[in-house]
Amino acid sequence: MTRTAFLVPAIAALLSLPACAAAQSPAAPSLAKRAVEGRLNVAPTPVVVPPPGPLPADLAGRLARWESDGVAGQQAFAAERDATAQLVGAAAGAPVASERWVVAEQAISRLTASRAPLTGALADIERLYIERSVDEAIDGLPDIYALRDRLSDIVSGQDAVLQALSAQLPGE
Repeated sequence: MTRTAFLVPAIAALLSLPACAAAQSPAAPSLAKRAVEGRLNVAPTPVVVPPPGPLPADLAGRLARWESDGVAGQQAFAAERDATAQLVGAAAGAPVASERWVVAEQAISRLTASRAPLTGALADIERLYIERSVDEAIDGLPDIYALRDRLSDIVSGQDAVLQALSAQLPGE
């Protein structure tokens, strides 16, 4: 009897659940877009960034000087490269610290020093590029960057030559 008294209310409650769900479904919230949801969809105001202007007059002379220094460093490096390659080739089988090895090392040092105008110009133009970028002085930056890129390419090529020559010597 206690089982029946307990089961009757439980079965009645289970049978009434679908009716409760059916009664609540018309009042369920809609997933449709509400009027307030579109109010914040406002396009941000565009920020107008002016394009870089021409190179300022005070920098044109410095860039011309750095470009000529780069050419001078490239020419000096090219003039020394063949003689250095011959001396390194002669020292290829020589023991470390022998006369031929020392002469080849000195030639590599002279070759490295011959490009000083180029590396100095590159350092100066990189410093200028960084200063103007930090100060947000964009006038002339394309010209500055183009020269910086050209000088950097030349230095990279020279670095590859120096590494190849140094790799030919024993003990390197």
